[in-house]
This record gives sequence, structure tokens and C-alpha cells, in this order.
Amino acid sequence: MNITDLTISKAHALLKDKKLSVKELTEASLARIKTVDEKVHAFLKVTEKKALEQAQAAQIRFDTGTDVNPLLGIPMSHKDIYCTKGVETTAGSNILKEYIPPYSATVVKKLEAVGAVMVGKTNLDAFAHGASTENSDFGPSKNPFDTSLVPGGSSGGSAVSVASSEVLFSTGTDTGGSIRLPASFTNTVGLKPTYGRVSRYGIIAMASSTDSPGPITKTVEDCALVLSAMAGHDKKDATSSGRLVPDYKTFLGKNIAGFKIGVPKQFFVEGLSKDVEGPVRDAIKKFEELGAKVEEVDLSYMDYALAIYYIIIPSEVSSNLSRYDGIKYGFSVERDAKFKVTDLLSVYGKSRDIGFGQEAKRRIILGTYALSSGYYDAYYKKAQKVSQLIKNDFTKVFEKYDLLLGPVSPTLPFKLGEKSGDPMQMYLADVYTTSMSLAGIPAISVPAGFTRGLPVGLQIIASHFEEGRLLQAAYAFEQATGFFETKPKL
Repeated sequence: MNITDLTISKAHALLKDKKLSVKELTEASLARIKTVDEKVHAFLKVTEKKALEQAQAAQIRFDTGTDVNPLLGIPMSHKDIYCTKGVETTAGSNILKEYIPPYSATVVKKLEAVGAVMVGKTNLDAFAHGASTENSDFGPSKNPFDTSLVPGGSSGGSAVSVASSEVLFSTGTDTGGSIRLPASFTNTVGLKPTYGRVSRYGIIAMASSTDSPGPITKTVEDCALVLSAMAGHDKKDATSSGRLVPDYKTFLGKNIAGFKIGVPKQFFVEGLSKDVEGPVRDAIKKFEELGAKVEEVDLSYMDYALAIYYIIIPSEVSSNLSRYDGIKYGFSVERDAKFKVTDLLSVYGKSRDIGFGQEAKRRIILGTYALSSGYYDAYYKKAQKVSQLIKNDFTKVFEKYDLLLGPVSPTLPFKLGEKSGDPMQMYLADVYTTSMSLAGIPAISVPAGFTRGLPVGLQIIASHFEEGRLLQAAYAFEQATGFFETKPKL
């Protein structure tokens, strides 16, 4: 077994017992990246020098017994939408190529504080706009189980870096499924926390009302460890919650017998592939075997979630991307001698035209239209009203049920290029994940089996701030099935 195949908890035990050094583990991670990343393109930047410096500092903490956190000395990666002080942060877009942030995101600082070792920044759909990582301006990431397939998106590079054992965990962001979908496609564990559970400060915004930073890991136990480090109030983020952060690991190993679980009938409709439905239904039966009581439930407004999502999110995208004007930071035609510009409007127009990719432009146009005079009430305002009805649906169902179960994706991982020319088909990949984002509730993707050698994820959904219960159920299922143990052959 490669050292980098270790889980966080197993690596921590070896480090603590001095059977492995932080330098050895970090060098093994860097060597693994050099060996396999040309096949899967998980990374946009490898920070070898910084990683070895952090490894040395972590080893000193181990040797002196200073604050030995479970993440101390553990190699990890950040989605390249997290600002990292002194390290290029592009959000996967040409318009931010060579941008060096003067500060780090709160999550980055939290993980640095506990001694995690950042080995690099991972690939993503530019500005997190996508479900396949094909919208990256620096080329797509590839699924390690079959490199002709997509790994999901937008946190595709993060999921691939974990699935390929290049790192032991990674960070992602989930605005409408961008952690859960790549986790499902790569046989990893991906958690979208409650909106506000984890600070968004220093993370380049896609849609400010639903962006949710979270972890991608190899196991549920690792997910609990990372979430405990990431979560918490941040005075720099007005939307972050002041609720105390529990030790999420304490929820693991508890019996789930007696849990009342709902299965929304809206999940099992036309469009759900039999390749996905089979493993998901088997997973639901496993919960019954574990003692949970499972019933079908009706979440009628879920049917409108995808349409609502693609009004609200482009509207926020249009607003958030307006800051990239070729003046303050990022790419500018004014600073490039090969472009001739004569006035300010030309700087704006040409910088944005060259810097933004097709999907960013599409969402800017859609969002600007939905917010424009004469259409605001008909589209954006009405979408917000329906979004509230979706939230009300979930609030009502969680008065009776502890959790909900269903698929993450309607299909198995699809071919690179198969849907990139058809935006509507690509948007449908989010059909089972957007409603939880609009409601602001937590959801996790956990490995649920394989069809024709390709992974399928099970989505487990809980009420606001019930991440502990979510992890409890996910862990019970994971330990009863063992699907997480299957690794890609690279």
C-alpha cells in the first residue's frame, strides 16, 4: 500500500507513534502527484517548497507534543477558489491568472493553524460554474476510475486529488452540488454543510446566498475530523453562524436503529438512470437492515428547484463577477502591450471578453437579464418566493423525519465532451442537489456501490445544523458496506 492511501486517522496514528515522519508523508504525496497527475490533472499548482516548510513545522509540533491535532502534518489540497496568501489563486479562470492574494481565506488559516500541510491548489470549473470541471480555462480534470470520463464539478480537481491518493483530504465549495457530485463520481465522501456553518471569507464568490465550503475525504471519519477544523463563527463573514461547533467524531459509531428516514418520491422519476437507481435502492434497503424506518415522502416544490436555481444563481453571478473589470486586479488588456485600447470602456469590454470563458459569459447574460428593469419581478423576485416554498417543504418534512435519502446524480459519470456543448443537459446534472442548496441544509455524498466499474454516491440529507446526525448515519452505512475501500487503478 502507498503511504498516501492512508486515511487521516491512520496516518495520524503513525505520525504520533513516530513510525512515520511528516516529511516522509509529505514527500510521498508530492511524489504521487508527479506520478499520476499528468493522467488526471487534479492540480493547477503544486506548492512543494511551502509544503516542505509546513511539514518541518508540523514535525516540530509532534516532537514537542505541542497541540497534536488529528490534522497535524496531513497533506491536503485547496480548491483554487480559496485565497491563499502569496500563492496564485485563479478560480480556474484566465481573468485571474497570476493573481496573488495578499491574504488567506479563513478556512485556509484554520487548517494552517492545526498544522495541515498544503501541497497545492486544485482544478475547477471557472468560478465554480459547472458540473464536470470541463469549464476550467486550464483544461479539464479526469475521472481516475476512467480517464475518458468527467470527475464531476465544480470541485472536480479536489475530488480527484483525494480519489487518486495524491492527498489525504481536500477542500471544496458547494453552491448547487459542487462537492456532492464530484464525490459521487469519484467514490469519495463529500459534505455540503449548513449554509453559514463554515466561513466564506476569502473564498471567491459564485453565489453568495448558497456558497458552502466543505470537505472532500476518503472516509466519513476523516470528513468529521476536517469539518470540526473548518467550521465555526467568523467575524469577517456576517453570514457565518455563531453556534458552537461540536466534535463531530463523537457522533460516529452510534446506532441508527429507530431513525425515521424519508425518501422523496421526486427523486425516483423519469430521467434517473437504472445504473444509479439500483445501487441507491440497495442502499436504502441497507438502512432498513440497520434498523431505520423508511417511508416515501412528498416534497412537491422540489420539482421547481432546478429552474429556480438557474434564475437566482446567475443573478448573483452577474453581480459578483462585475468586480472583474480589468482595473483593480486580474487580467487587463491595458497592462498587456499587444492590446491597443483607447478608452475606459474598451478596457472593461476587452478585458472581460478575453478573460471570461463561455460559461461565465452565459451566466452573466442570464443573470443580468433576470435582474433587469421590467423582468426583475417576473423572474428573480418570483424565484425567491418559490425558493422560500422549497425551504418550507424541508422544514415541514424534518418535523417528522430525521433524515432523507436519495441519489446524488441522475447518471453515472459521463464522457468528456458529451454534454459540454449542451448547457441544458449539463445543468440537469444538478437536478438532485440544488434544492438542498436553496434550503441551506446539509447533505453528504457517501460511496454506495458500483455499476460497470463506475462509482455511485448516496445522498443523505439533514435539517439545519444536523451535521452530526448526518455523519452518524453516513458512518453506519459506510462501515456496513465498505464501498469506500475500492480505489482507482492508476
